[in-house]
Amino acid sequence: MIRSLRPLLAALLLPLAALAQTPKTYSSSDILLGLKKLNVLGSVLYIAAHPDDENTRLIAYMANERLLETGYLSCTRGDGGQNLIGPELREGLGVIRTQELLAARRTDGGQQFFTRANDFGFSKTPEETFRIWDKEQVLADMVWVIRQRRPDVLITRFPTDGRGGHGHHTASAILAAEAFVAAGDPKRFPEQLKYVQAWQPKRLFWNTGSFFVKPGEDMAGYLKLDAGGYNPLLGQSYGEIAARSRSNHRSQGFGSAAQRGEALEYFQQLKGEKAAKDPFDGIDITWNRTKEGAALSKLIQEVIRKYDPNKPSASIPALMAIREDLWERASDGKDPLAQLKLKQADKLLQACLGLYVEATADAPLIAAGQPVAITISALNRSQHKVALQGVSYMGFEFKPGVESAKAAPAQPLTADKIVSTTATLDIGEASISQPYWLREPGSPGMYKLPKEVLGGRDGERGYKILFNQPELMGQPENPSYPYCRVRMEVESPGQARPFDLYMEVPVQYKHTDPVLGELYQPLAVVPPVMVNLPPARSYVFADNQPKTVPVTLRAGRAGVSGNLALALPTGWKSEPATVPFILANKDQELTVNFQVQPSAGAASGHSELRATATVEGQKYSRGIQPIVYPHIPTQYLFPEAVAPLVKLDLKRRGQNVAYLMGAGDEVPDALRQIGYTVTLIEPQDLTAARLKTFDALVVGIRAYNTVDRLKTQQPEILKYIEGGGNVIVQYAVARGTVMPEIGPYPMKLSNDRVTVEDAPVTFLKPKHALLNYPNKITEQDFKGWVQEQGLYYPSSWDPKYQTVISSADPGEKAKESAILVADYGKGHYIYTGLSLFRELPAGVPGAFRLITNMISYGKEPAQ
Repeated sequence: MIRSLRPLLAALLLPLAALAQTPKTYSSSDILLGLKKLNVLGSVLYIAAHPDDENTRLIAYMANERLLETGYLSCTRGDGGQNLIGPELREGLGVIRTQELLAARRTDGGQQFFTRANDFGFSKTPEETFRIWDKEQVLADMVWVIRQRRPDVLITRFPTDGRGGHGHHTASAILAAEAFVAAGDPKRFPEQLKYVQAWQPKRLFWNTGSFFVKPGEDMAGYLKLDAGGYNPLLGQSYGEIAARSRSNHRSQGFGSAAQRGEALEYFQQLKGEKAAKDPFDGIDITWNRTKEGAALSKLIQEVIRKYDPNKPSASIPALMAIREDLWERASDGKDPLAQLKLKQADKLLQACLGLYVEATADAPLIAAGQPVAITISALNRSQHKVALQGVSYMGFEFKPGVESAKAAPAQPLTADKIVSTTATLDIGEASISQPYWLREPGSPGMYKLPKEVLGGRDGERGYKILFNQPELMGQPENPSYPYCRVRMEVESPGQARPFDLYMEVPVQYKHTDPVLGELYQPLAVVPPVMVNLPPARSYVFADNQPKTVPVTLRAGRAGVSGNLALALPTGWKSEPATVPFILANKDQELTVNFQVQPSAGAASGHSELRATATVEGQKYSRGIQPIVYPHIPTQYLFPEAVAPLVKLDLKRRGQNVAYLMGAGDEVPDALRQIGYTVTLIEPQDLTAARLKTFDALVVGIRAYNTVDRLKTQQPEILKYIEGGGNVIVQYAVARGTVMPEIGPYPMKLSNDRVTVEDAPVTFLKPKHALLNYPNKITEQDFKGWVQEQGLYYPSSWDPKYQTVISSADPGEKAKESAILVADYGKGHYIYTGLSLFRELPAGVPGAFRLITNMISYGKEPAQ
């Protein structure tokens, strides 16, 4: 009897259907490529440190030319980088870059995996990296993915000798070499063997290239292959696919031009049996590597030979026979490769039938225990007989009076006619849709896996659906819950009964954007009430005057009521102390303004406030943060309603500040917190006459990389300075500035930085006005910084620039260009690579004192 795939999924531990994607459709060429891939059993895993580190051309070549199971294991999610497309940093940026990697893999045909390592920012050495990462835990995650995926070959992007330039890069290569050995050793991480078996890859390579080669180095001993070929089924070369894949990394500004023609890739073998000409030399990647595999391979070859691109459904009877063979191989749950191929065979059957199935909800957000209407739409685009037999709603509970929907009779799917079935259900006891790696507090170097995540209840059986750590480890995103399990009956020639085909379909919210068209996003499970503070805002008190703290409540369900309060440190008070609230309707919002102020006895320095809503005795302190960009599915974060609370001694001069946004940051709001009137100025308004009305112009991060208009407005900015204006320019990336000179005098930007946040600072000119007026800057002002002291320091500069401070990472020469100050005409120009864009939103007191002195520069009393 032909059987269902579902009982094997728990043993498989493979990624379930990706969240919030347009349901995939398959062309005839896609199906033929999939049939060919069904007959290839080899596997390769590419390993590096960050999103964008992967070689998308090699991944596209391995997945689509060699037809290998191809994965990319990124140690981190890129949380510590900068964001070129918006204000999200840290956890929000990590979510964006995770989705960008998934979009890249959908383009190039690979699979995506991660470890728990946190991208804590730039690191210069692997030793520094391993002081912050839990090396053994990252290694365990890497070994887990290897044991689960069973790759024949591992390939690293970076060498172990430091030429990769980033400590994370080198660390990823060191870990890959250790994981190559550890994965095959049952004494290493034996707790994993409850779920997977030890696995020894055959070889480990370093994928080198011209950017790593030392001058005069002989590359004749390296293996090489041409990854620049053309795939007629896809209508693209692998260089073209790679460019589209890499261009998904929009938050990093990695839009790439397509490459066509020969493209040599070089490999240095590091471990394993020596390969002569090719990474897979001597490795059997056919079904012959399995017991009685030759007969199955012959069946697949026959399907490929007879495949009719004008009528893919003609391949269904033969595919059913192949699937029956795969089932027998996979039924004991001990052969992950057979299980993977079984899943692929089911997708090919769906594709050959032209089956299109989607499950949509009538709202994008729903609270646990609340009703939601679900519509299942199914379409058969072949002449083959198919019937919609039934739907199981996983993660839902049926509402009273609609149980009959579970027992609906089979509905024939007539060619090209949509059949729909609906049900109104309650979300079960599901956890909120927070990304699993952000559910529990981690450390600066590591995310923490929850012991389990509650996916809700099975609507048919009533049992709880729990995901434990092995089901989460290495996965790029949350499992697709809630989802629907759709059972199709497919005519099976020669069989006494129809073939049962099961499809697992994530429930999504579908809507139509007037510009972008039809869009899908995840059905997100939310708390009954969400508590939102303004994003990335710190509350800074330079005196004891009260400040308004707005707290916005949003109802996750109708009829939610309770009390809202702020938790404050000793010596602080809020007015009112507690506010009762009633939110009658789902999605209703209410903003409550608290007046917060310190008393005379409140301690100076950094603390925090927390907003908490109490509903039916339960406390809620998470808000909701949508992340919406057109190139990735909409994501939701549920951040704690916590904000930095800072009391400091601060004096300032001037009032009106013009701010030119660059890649996006939260500095303008931070300046408003300390009393400045900040105007966001448009590039075309950067004229000397307009700027004359401001006490200073502050230029946002990477503006000289992203604002093309600056190259035409720069003369006006210089004219403003010359007439007595004050300009503060935050860092620009060395590569890709819109003009060669960004200051009044020459300076050369570089990648130099100081990564240790609390690196000791030396005052080169202790009496310089920038360090003394209106605030006396001391070593204490450089304490408590977060994620790098500074970045992209100039490596050389005109003598007309003055240096005022220096610092260095351990063992390195001091860098003096964190702040460069120049007089120009009657005015002043300041370039700073200090990471103020991170420190100000984090409420670091010294950062506020420094930026205030920069804005006040030139306004000190005459001596």
